Amino acid sequence: MDARVQNPADNGIGDLFHQLVEEGRTLAGAEANLYKQIALYRAGKAKKGLIALVAGGLIAFAGLIAALVGLVLGLANLIGPVAGGLVVLAATGVVGFVLARYGAGKMAALSGDDGEKAALRAGERNP
Repeated sequence: MDARVQNPADNGIGDLFHQLVEEGRTLAGAEANLYKQIALYRAGKAKKGLIALVAGGLIAFAGLIAALVGLVLGLANLIGPVAGGLVVLAATGVVGFVLARYGAGKMAALSGDDGEKAALRAGERNP
């Protein structure tokens, strides 16, 4: 009668480690699910705000077009319709070009600034 009756409190280290891993996996899954639910909740709340921003932007764009048409019509009485259109086109083209150049310069920051690039190059030379 050599059969031992094992006490459940006397688990081996392997069983305890397995239990620890399972509980860690459960905890990580629950935490990931929590962050997912928070993100979905926030996105749901922000959706209406985004729709309002897009609608406001489109209405502002329509107002800008109406103002530019009015400017062309006002200049048409002074310098003619074709010249008025060309003046407004040139003015808006210059503003658009300046904004595009400014935006492109700022987008270059996505690739990192000079100090960051130098640090990366130094890190590649000295592994």
